[in-house]
Amino acid sequence: MDGFSLKSRAIAFALCAGAFVFILALAATTRGPFDVASASRALIAAIICAAMCWAYAERTIASTAAAIDAAIERLTRAANGDLQSEIPEEVEQCVPPLARAMDGLFRQLHSNLDSVQRLALYDPVTGLPNRTHFRRSCERMLAELPQDAMAALFFIDLDRFKAVNDTLGHAVGDQLLGMVANRLRAVADRFAIEGDARQPLIGRLSGDEFTIYFPELGHVRDADRVGRGILFALSEPFDLADQEVSIGASVGIAIRPEHGTSLTDLMRAADAAMYHAKAKGRGRAEHFTDHLANEIAERALLESDLRMAVERDQFTLVYQPQISAMDGRIVAAEALLRWQHPTRGLCLPGSFIGRAEETGLIVEIGEWVVEHVAATIARWGALGIEQRMAVNISPRQLDHAAFFRRLREAMQAAGAPARLLELEITETLAMHCSREVIDAIAALRSDGATVAVDDFGTGYSNLARLRDLPLDRVKLDRSLVENVATSAEARTIAHAVIGLIHGIGCEVVAEGIETEAQLEVLRVIGCDILQGYVIAKPMAEDAFLEWASAAPRLALRA
Repeated sequence: MDGFSLKSRAIAFALCAGAFVFILALAATTRGPFDVASASRALIAAIICAAMCWAYAERTIASTAAAIDAAIERLTRAANGDLQSEIPEEVEQCVPPLARAMDGLFRQLHSNLDSVQRLALYDPVTGLPNRTHFRRSCERMLAELPQDAMAALFFIDLDRFKAVNDTLGHAVGDQLLGMVANRLRAVADRFAIEGDARQPLIGRLSGDEFTIYFPELGHVRDADRVGRGILFALSEPFDLADQEVSIGASVGIAIRPEHGTSLTDLMRAADAAMYHAKAKGRGRAEHFTDHLANEIAERALLESDLRMAVERDQFTLVYQPQISAMDGRIVAAEALLRWQHPTRGLCLPGSFIGRAEETGLIVEIGEWVVEHVAATIARWGALGIEQRMAVNISPRQLDHAAFFRRLREAMQAAGAPARLLELEITETLAMHCSREVIDAIAALRSDGATVAVDDFGTGYSNLARLRDLPLDRVKLDRSLVENVATSAEARTIAHAVIGLIHGIGCEVVAEGIETEAQLEVLRVIGCDILQGYVIAKPMAEDAFLEWASAAPRLALRA
C-alpha cells in the first residue's frame, strides 16, 4: 500500500466495507433460492455502509491533508531561514510522528548552523572574533562614529610565542593563546569601565597577532594607558605545563582620525608602529608617527623601483681584486652588485638588499646574478683568466638548495669552469644552513668551486661546525681588521683568530683594508689573501681586466 495515496486508500476501504456488508446482508435476508429482491435489499445496506465509511474516511483525510499542508508551509519557512517558529498545532494533533520529526530536524539544523557560524566568525582557540569578523565589526563601528570622534586601534604581537610552540608543543601553545585572550579581555573590560565607554572589540588576526579597537577615547593619553596595561598584563608569567612561561608583547598604536578614518589605514599604521616597537627592543608600545609614515612611503617607492629595475635590467656587477699576501699576485675578484638607478645614480647593496629580501625580489635579483656570473666566468675562462670570482649569497637564497642547483646548471649551460667560482656565505648563516643546502654546496665544490665564510667574527662562531662544512676560506669581518695597525689588543685577537682558522685547514682572507699599515700588519700575522680600497676600489669588468693585465703582481714589502 506504500504506493497509494490517502484518498485511494479511503475509497478501497469504503468498497471493501460495502462488499462485506453486502455479503452479510445477502446471507441474512435470503430464505431459500437467491432472488432479485434479496439482492436489492443487501445492495441497499452495502451502499449505505460504504457511504458512511467513505464519509468518515473523507473527514479523516481532510484533517490529515490540512495538517500536511500546514507542515509543507512550515518547511517552506524553514527553507527560508525560519527555524525558530513552533510546529503547527494541527500537525501535532493529526500527524504526531511528523511533528516530532520536524521538531528534531529543526533543532539539529539550528545547532549545526550555530556551529558553522561560530567557526566562520570566531577563532576556535581563543573564542575571539577572527580576522573576517573583526574587520566587519570594526568597519561597521568606524562608520557609525562622528567625523571628529577619537578612537584607537592596538596591534599586538607576542614576542616569544614561537619558542613556546617549539619547546612545549602546539597544544600548550594553544593553551597559552587562550590565556592571552583572557588577559586582553580583562584589560579591555577594565579600561572600558573606568572610562565609562563602549565595549572594545578584540580579535585574533592570525598566529600570535591580536588587535583591540577602542571605539571611544577621550585623549591620546588614554591610549598610552591602555598600551601600558596590555604590556603589563602580557609580561606577567603564565602557568603552563607545571612551569612559569614569560613571553611579553610588542604593541603598535594608531589613533583615529589622526592616522586615518578607515580600518585599512588604521591597520597599516598600527602594524608599522608594532614593527617599530619590535625593532626598538620588543616589550614596548609605540605610536604611529610621521617618521614611520615617511618610512612606509619610502619602502613602497623602493619596492616599486626595484621591480622596475628587475624588469629593465638596471643592475650591474663590479669587481674588487683579492691578492696573495705572499707574492702580491691577483688570485680572485669579488663580484659586487650595484643598482644603476635612473635618478639616484649608482646604489650600493646596503640601500636596497634588505627591502629586496623582505619583498622576495631578492630571488629574481639572484637569478640575474646567477646568469651574469655564469656568463662572465665563461668569458674569463675563454680568455685564459685564472682568477676566481667570489659571489655573495643572500640569506633568502641560502634557505633554498634549489638556488645552488640552478647556479650549478647555469654554470654547466654556459660552459663556465667551476674552478673559477667562489661562493661566499655569512658566518651566521653558515651556522644554521640545512643538510640539503650543505649537500647542494658540496656538489658545486665537487665540480671545482670553492666556498668561503664571509664576515667571520660577527656571529656566534662555532669552529667545530665550520670544520664540518665544505669550506676553503674564511673572510675576517672588518671589525677585526680596522684597528690592527693601532691596537696591540686588536692585533692579538686577529692573530689568534687567524691561527684558529688555519687550524681547521682554511685560508684566511682579510677585507676592508684601507691603509698600508693595516695591509702590512695582516700580511705579517698570517693572512693569506688581502682585499680593500688600499689595493683597488671595485670597478667595472673592462676596467678590472685592464687593471689586472697592467698590474698582474703588486709589490709587497718583504
